Amino acid sequence: MPRQPRIALLGTGVVGSAFVARHQRLAQRGVALPAFELLANSRGHFDAAAAPEQALRAACDAPRDGEPHDIDIARLRRGDIVVDATASDAVAARHADWLAHGIHVVTANKLGNGADLMRAQAIARAQREGRAHYGDSATVGAGLPLLRSIRELVAGGDAIHAVEGVLSGSLAWLFDRYDGMRPFSGFVREARAAGYTEPDPRIDLSGEDVRRKLLILARAAGIALEAHEIQVDSLVPAALAAAKENDLDAALLTLDAPLRERYQEAYRDGAKLRLVGRFGAAGASVGLRALPADHPLCGGSGADNRIAIRSDRYAEQPLIIQGPGAGAEVTAAALLDDLIRIAVQL
Repeated sequence: MPRQPRIALLGTGVVGSAFVARHQRLAQRGVALPAFELLANSRGHFDAAAAPEQALRAACDAPRDGEPHDIDIARLRRGDIVVDATASDAVAARHADWLAHGIHVVTANKLGNGADLMRAQAIARAQREGRAHYGDSATVGAGLPLLRSIRELVAGGDAIHAVEGVLSGSLAWLFDRYDGMRPFSGFVREARAAGYTEPDPRIDLSGEDVRRKLLILARAAGIALEAHEIQVDSLVPAALAAAKENDLDAALLTLDAPLRERYQEAYRDGAKLRLVGRFGAAGASVGLRALPADHPLCGGSGADNRIAIRSDRYAEQPLIIQGPGAGAEVTAAALLDDLIRIAVQL
Protein backbone atom coordinates (compact mmCIF):
# COMPACT_ATOMS: atom_id res chain seq x y z
CA MET A 1 0.00 0.00 0.00
CA PRO A 2 1.28 3.52 -0.75
CA ARG A 3 2.38 5.44 2.31
CA GLN A 4 0.31 8.39 3.46
CA PRO A 5 2.12 11.71 2.93
CA ARG A 6 3.24 13.63 6.00
CA ILE A 7 3.51 17.39 6.46
CA ALA A 8 6.68 19.27 7.36
CA LEU A 9 5.77 22.91 8.04
CA LEU A 10 8.51 25.53 7.80
CA GLY A 11 7.66 28.84 9.44
CA THR A 12 5.49 29.31 12.53
CA GLY A 13 4.68 33.02 12.19
CA VAL A 14 1.21 34.39 11.48
CA VAL A 15 0.75 32.36 8.28
CA GLY A 16 2.23 29.14 9.68
CA SER A 17 0.13 29.44 12.84
CA ALA A 18 -3.02 30.08 10.79
CA PHE A 19 -2.15 27.03 8.66
CA VAL A 20 -1.98 24.77 11.73
CA ALA A 21 -5.24 26.16 13.10
CA ARG A 22 -7.06 25.70 9.78
CA HIS A 23 -5.69 22.19 9.35
CA GLN A 24 -7.01 21.24 12.79
CA ARG A 25 -10.43 22.78 12.12
CA LEU A 26 -10.82 20.91 8.83
CA ALA A 27 -9.63 17.65 10.42
CA GLN A 28 -12.24 18.03 13.19
CA ARG A 29 -14.91 18.44 10.49
CA GLY A 30 -13.88 15.10 9.00
CA VAL A 31 -11.82 16.34 6.04
CA ALA A 32 -9.19 13.73 5.16
CA LEU A 33 -5.81 15.45 5.45
CA PRO A 34 -2.18 14.36 5.63
CA ALA A 35 -0.88 14.38 9.20
CA PHE A 36 1.87 16.61 10.57
CA GLU A 37 5.30 15.11 11.07
CA LEU A 38 7.34 18.14 12.14
CA LEU A 39 7.43 21.92 12.39
CA ALA A 40 10.50 24.09 11.99
CA ASN A 41 11.32 27.76 12.53
CA SER A 42 14.37 29.88 13.31
CA ARG A 43 14.54 28.21 16.74
CA GLY A 44 14.87 24.64 15.49
CA HIS A 45 12.62 21.75 14.49
CA PHE A 46 9.91 20.08 16.57
CA ASP A 47 8.09 16.76 16.35
CA ALA A 48 4.42 17.36 15.59
CA ALA A 49 3.09 13.89 14.85
CA ALA A 50 1.16 13.56 18.12
CA ALA A 51 0.01 17.11 18.85
CA PRO A 52 0.58 19.79 16.18
CA GLU A 53 -0.84 22.65 18.28
CA GLN A 54 1.43 21.79 21.22
CA ALA A 55 4.40 21.58 18.84
CA LEU A 56 3.45 25.01 17.47
CA ARG A 57 3.45 26.53 20.97
CA ALA A 58 6.81 24.89 21.72
CA ALA A 59 8.24 26.19 18.45
CA CYS A 60 7.10 29.75 19.17
CA ASP A 61 8.38 29.69 22.78
CA ALA A 62 11.74 27.99 22.21
CA PRO A 63 15.01 29.94 22.49
CA ARG A 64 16.91 30.72 19.29
CA ASP A 65 19.55 28.01 19.46
CA GLY A 66 19.31 26.19 16.11
CA GLU A 67 19.93 26.79 12.46
CA PRO A 68 16.88 28.49 10.90
CA HIS A 69 14.59 26.06 9.11
CA ASP A 70 17.25 23.34 9.28
CA ILE A 71 15.49 20.13 8.23
CA ASP A 72 17.49 17.02 7.49
CA ILE A 73 16.19 15.64 4.20
CA ALA A 74 16.69 12.15 5.66
CA ARG A 75 13.68 12.86 7.91
CA LEU A 76 11.50 13.16 4.83
CA ARG A 77 10.56 10.48 2.34
CA ARG A 78 9.20 10.44 -1.18
CA GLY A 79 5.60 11.60 -1.20
CA ASP A 80 5.84 13.82 1.89
CA ILE A 81 4.79 17.48 1.59
CA VAL A 82 6.91 20.43 2.70
CA VAL A 83 4.84 23.55 3.42
CA ASP A 84 6.96 26.70 3.18
CA ALA A 85 5.28 29.49 5.16
CA THR A 86 8.45 31.55 5.36
CA ALA A 87 9.87 34.48 3.38
CA SER A 88 13.34 32.93 3.51
CA ASP A 89 15.62 32.86 0.48
CA ALA A 90 17.57 29.99 2.06
CA VAL A 91 14.40 27.89 2.28
CA ALA A 92 13.34 28.76 -1.29
CA ALA A 93 16.78 27.67 -2.47
CA ARG A 94 15.96 24.12 -1.25
CA HIS A 95 12.66 23.77 -3.13
CA ALA A 96 14.26 22.19 -6.21
CA ASP A 97 16.25 19.72 -4.10
CA TRP A 98 13.15 18.54 -2.26
CA LEU A 99 11.20 18.19 -5.50
CA ALA A 100 14.01 16.22 -7.13
CA HIS A 101 13.81 13.74 -4.24
CA GLY A 102 10.07 13.25 -4.84
CA ILE A 103 9.01 15.50 -1.96
CA HIS A 104 6.11 17.79 -2.84
CA VAL A 105 6.33 21.49 -1.99
CA VAL A 106 3.47 23.87 -1.13
CA THR A 107 4.61 27.43 -0.69
CA ALA A 108 3.65 31.01 0.12
CA ASN A 109 7.31 31.97 -0.34
CA LYS A 110 7.71 34.06 -3.50
CA LEU A 111 11.47 33.51 -3.68
CA GLY A 112 11.08 30.20 -5.49
CA ASN A 113 9.45 31.13 -8.81
CA GLY A 114 9.71 34.87 -8.12
CA ALA A 115 13.48 35.23 -7.83
CA ASP A 116 16.33 34.29 -10.17
CA LEU A 117 15.18 32.75 -13.47
CA MET A 118 17.64 29.87 -13.12
CA ARG A 119 16.05 28.95 -9.77
CA ALA A 120 12.56 28.97 -11.31
CA GLN A 121 13.79 26.78 -14.18
CA ALA A 122 15.45 24.41 -11.69
CA ILE A 123 12.14 24.08 -9.82
CA ALA A 124 10.29 23.23 -13.04
CA ARG A 125 12.96 20.69 -14.00
CA ALA A 126 12.98 19.11 -10.53
CA GLN A 127 9.20 18.65 -10.63
CA ARG A 128 9.58 16.57 -13.78
CA GLU A 129 12.59 14.60 -12.58
CA GLY A 130 11.17 13.88 -9.12
CA ARG A 131 7.58 13.48 -10.36
CA ALA A 132 6.58 15.86 -7.57
CA HIS A 133 3.97 18.61 -7.30
CA TYR A 134 4.66 22.29 -6.62
CA GLY A 135 1.75 24.24 -5.15
CA ASP A 136 2.34 28.00 -5.37
CA SER A 137 -1.13 29.53 -5.54
CA ALA A 138 -0.50 31.31 -2.22
CA THR A 139 2.41 33.29 -3.71
CA VAL A 140 0.22 35.66 -5.76
CA GLY A 141 -3.25 36.81 -4.79
CA ALA A 142 -3.37 34.69 -1.62
CA GLY A 143 -5.06 31.84 -3.45
CA LEU A 144 -7.24 33.75 -5.93
CA PRO A 145 -7.67 31.69 -9.12
CA LEU A 146 -5.05 33.79 -10.86
CA LEU A 147 -2.03 31.57 -11.46
CA ARG A 148 -4.33 28.65 -12.18
CA SER A 149 -6.30 30.71 -14.73
CA ILE A 150 -3.17 31.88 -16.56
CA ARG A 151 -1.74 28.35 -16.70
CA GLU A 152 -5.02 26.89 -17.94
CA LEU A 153 -5.33 29.56 -20.63
CA VAL A 154 -1.80 28.81 -21.84
CA ALA A 155 -2.39 25.05 -21.69
CA GLY A 156 -5.49 25.58 -23.84
CA GLY A 157 -3.49 27.33 -26.56
CA ASP A 158 -4.27 30.93 -25.59
CA ALA A 159 -1.50 33.56 -25.72
CA ILE A 160 -1.21 36.03 -22.84
CA HIS A 161 -0.52 39.55 -24.16
CA ALA A 162 -0.57 41.59 -20.95
CA VAL A 163 -1.32 41.32 -17.26
CA GLU A 164 -1.95 44.47 -15.23
CA GLY A 165 -3.17 44.79 -11.71
CA VAL A 166 -3.17 45.79 -8.09
CA LEU A 167 -1.12 42.83 -6.90
CA SER A 168 -0.21 43.90 -3.37
CA GLY A 169 -2.96 43.40 -0.82
CA SER A 170 -1.04 45.51 1.70
CA LEU A 171 -0.68 48.49 -0.65
CA ALA A 172 -4.28 48.09 -1.82
CA TRP A 173 -5.33 48.34 1.82
CA LEU A 174 -3.08 51.36 2.41
CA PHE A 175 -4.29 53.39 -0.58
CA ASP A 176 -7.92 52.41 -0.01
CA ARG A 177 -7.69 53.99 3.46
CA TYR A 178 -5.28 56.85 2.90
CA ASP A 179 -7.14 60.17 2.83
CA GLY A 180 -4.27 62.66 2.53
CA MET A 181 -5.04 64.04 5.98
CA ARG A 182 -3.77 61.46 8.44
CA PRO A 183 -0.08 60.47 8.16
CA PHE A 184 0.62 57.65 5.73
CA SER A 185 3.14 56.22 8.20
CA GLY A 186 0.33 55.55 10.68
CA PHE A 187 -1.49 53.42 8.13
CA VAL A 188 1.72 51.48 7.44
CA ARG A 189 2.00 50.67 11.16
CA GLU A 190 -1.64 49.48 11.18
CA ALA A 191 -1.07 47.29 8.11
CA ARG A 192 2.03 45.74 9.63
CA ALA A 193 0.22 45.03 12.92
CA ALA A 194 -2.66 43.41 10.99
CA GLY A 195 -0.24 41.12 9.14
CA TYR A 196 -0.94 42.65 5.71
CA THR A 197 2.66 43.70 5.01
CA GLU A 198 5.85 41.67 5.02
CA PRO A 199 7.62 41.76 8.42
CA ASP A 200 9.77 44.51 6.90
CA PRO A 201 7.19 46.81 5.22
CA ARG A 202 9.91 48.29 2.99
CA ILE A 203 9.65 45.13 0.86
CA ASP A 204 6.06 46.12 0.03
CA LEU A 205 6.70 49.88 -0.20
CA SER A 206 9.73 49.43 -2.44
CA GLY A 207 7.70 47.52 -5.02
CA GLU A 208 9.92 44.45 -4.57
CA ASP A 209 6.99 42.29 -3.45
CA VAL A 210 5.04 43.20 -6.61
CA ARG A 211 8.14 42.65 -8.76
CA ARG A 212 8.36 39.08 -7.44
CA LYS A 213 4.69 38.49 -8.15
CA LEU A 214 5.06 39.81 -11.71
CA LEU A 215 7.93 37.39 -12.28
CA ILE A 216 5.78 34.49 -11.07
CA LEU A 217 2.85 35.52 -13.29
CA ALA A 218 4.99 36.14 -16.37
CA ARG A 219 6.74 32.79 -16.02
CA ALA A 220 3.37 31.06 -15.61
CA ALA A 221 2.39 32.73 -18.90
CA GLY A 222 5.47 31.27 -20.57
CA ILE A 223 7.51 34.50 -20.57
CA ALA A 224 11.07 34.11 -19.25
CA LEU A 225 11.10 37.49 -17.53
CA GLU A 226 14.13 38.50 -15.47
CA ALA A 227 13.99 40.74 -12.39
CA HIS A 228 16.20 43.44 -13.94
CA GLU A 229 13.75 43.75 -16.86
CA ILE A 230 11.05 45.16 -14.57
CA GLN A 231 11.22 48.92 -13.99
CA VAL A 232 10.33 49.59 -10.35
CA ASP A 233 9.51 53.03 -8.91
CA SER A 234 9.99 52.64 -5.16
CA LEU A 235 7.94 54.56 -2.59
CA VAL A 236 10.78 54.28 -0.04
CA PRO A 237 12.76 57.50 0.58
CA ALA A 238 16.54 57.18 0.93
CA ALA A 239 16.47 57.73 4.71
CA LEU A 240 13.93 54.92 5.19
CA ALA A 241 15.83 52.60 2.87
CA ALA A 242 19.02 53.11 4.89
CA ALA A 243 17.35 52.80 8.33
CA LYS A 244 18.42 49.96 10.59
CA GLU A 245 15.78 47.65 12.01
CA ASN A 246 15.72 49.43 15.38
CA ASP A 247 15.18 52.79 13.65
CA LEU A 248 12.60 51.58 11.15
CA ASP A 249 9.49 52.78 12.96
CA ALA A 250 10.75 56.35 13.34
CA ALA A 251 12.01 56.42 9.73
CA LEU A 252 8.49 55.64 8.45
CA LEU A 253 7.72 59.34 9.00
CA THR A 254 9.74 60.17 5.87
CA LEU A 255 6.88 58.68 3.81
CA ASP A 256 4.36 61.28 4.90
CA ALA A 257 5.27 64.44 2.98
CA PRO A 258 5.90 62.93 -0.50
CA LEU A 259 2.77 60.77 -0.37
CA ARG A 260 0.62 63.65 0.84
CA GLU A 261 1.80 65.60 -2.21
CA ARG A 262 1.06 62.69 -4.57
CA TYR A 263 -2.40 62.29 -3.02
CA GLN A 264 -3.30 65.97 -3.32
CA GLU A 265 -2.23 66.05 -6.96
CA ALA A 266 -4.37 63.00 -7.77
CA TYR A 267 -7.31 64.36 -5.77
CA ARG A 268 -7.29 67.62 -7.77
CA ASP A 269 -7.56 65.56 -10.97
CA GLY A 270 -10.36 63.37 -9.61
CA ALA A 271 -8.07 60.36 -9.62
CA LYS A 272 -7.15 57.59 -7.15
CA LEU A 273 -3.69 56.33 -6.26
CA ARG A 274 -2.98 52.66 -6.95
CA LEU A 275 0.29 50.71 -6.92
CA VAL A 276 0.13 48.90 -10.27
CA GLY A 277 2.29 46.12 -11.69
CA ARG A 278 2.13 45.14 -15.35
CA PHE A 279 3.91 43.23 -18.06
CA GLY A 280 3.25 43.07 -21.78
CA ALA A 281 4.67 43.98 -25.17
CA ALA A 282 5.61 47.46 -23.91
CA GLY A 283 7.72 46.01 -21.09
CA ALA A 284 7.23 45.40 -17.38
CA SER A 285 6.88 47.95 -14.59
CA VAL A 286 5.82 48.54 -11.00
CA GLY A 287 4.81 51.98 -9.78
CA LEU A 288 2.27 54.29 -8.17
CA ARG A 289 -0.27 55.56 -10.69
CA ALA A 290 -3.08 58.11 -10.49
CA LEU A 291 -6.01 56.35 -12.17
CA PRO A 292 -9.47 57.72 -13.07
CA ALA A 293 -12.00 56.79 -10.41
CA ASP A 294 -13.89 54.60 -12.91
CA HIS A 295 -10.77 52.69 -14.02
CA PRO A 296 -11.18 48.88 -13.73
CA LEU A 297 -8.25 48.68 -11.28
CA CYS A 298 -9.92 51.14 -8.89
CA GLY A 299 -12.68 48.68 -8.04
CA GLY A 300 -12.63 46.58 -4.90
CA SER A 301 -11.86 47.70 -1.40
CA GLY A 302 -9.65 46.89 1.56
CA ALA A 303 -6.90 44.41 0.73
CA ASP A 304 -8.51 43.29 -2.53
CA ASN A 305 -6.30 42.40 -5.47
CA ARG A 306 -7.72 43.27 -8.88
CA ILE A 307 -6.04 41.91 -12.00
CA ALA A 308 -6.80 42.34 -15.72
CA ILE A 309 -5.61 39.66 -18.15
CA ARG A 310 -5.51 40.35 -21.90
CA SER A 311 -5.00 37.46 -24.29
CA ASP A 312 -6.13 36.21 -27.70
CA ARG A 313 -9.34 35.08 -26.03
CA TYR A 314 -9.76 38.25 -23.96
CA ALA A 315 -8.54 40.88 -26.43
CA GLU A 316 -11.34 43.45 -26.44
CA GLN A 317 -12.47 43.04 -22.85
CA PRO A 318 -9.94 41.75 -20.29
CA LEU A 319 -10.60 38.94 -17.87
CA ILE A 320 -10.88 40.54 -14.42
CA ILE A 321 -10.06 38.56 -11.28
CA GLN A 322 -10.71 40.22 -7.93
CA GLY A 323 -10.68 39.22 -4.28
CA PRO A 324 -8.81 39.43 -0.97
CA GLY A 325 -5.08 39.46 -1.63
CA ALA A 326 -3.53 39.69 1.83
CA GLY A 327 -3.91 38.31 5.32
CA ALA A 328 -2.79 35.24 7.21
CA GLU A 329 -6.14 33.44 7.00
CA VAL A 330 -6.60 33.60 3.22
CA THR A 331 -2.93 32.75 2.66
CA ALA A 332 -3.19 29.74 4.99
CA ALA A 333 -6.36 28.66 3.19
CA ALA A 334 -4.51 28.82 -0.15
CA LEU A 335 -1.74 26.62 1.27
CA LEU A 336 -4.31 24.08 2.50
CA ASP A 337 -6.09 24.13 -0.87
CA ASP A 338 -2.86 23.24 -2.68
CA LEU A 339 -2.03 20.58 -0.09
CA ILE A 340 -5.46 18.98 -0.45
CA ARG A 341 -5.21 19.01 -4.26
CA ILE A 342 -1.85 17.23 -4.06
CA ALA A 343 -3.13 14.70 -1.52
CA VAL A 344 -6.15 13.91 -3.73
CA GLN A 345 -3.91 13.43 -6.79
CA LEU A 346 -1.70 11.07 -4.81
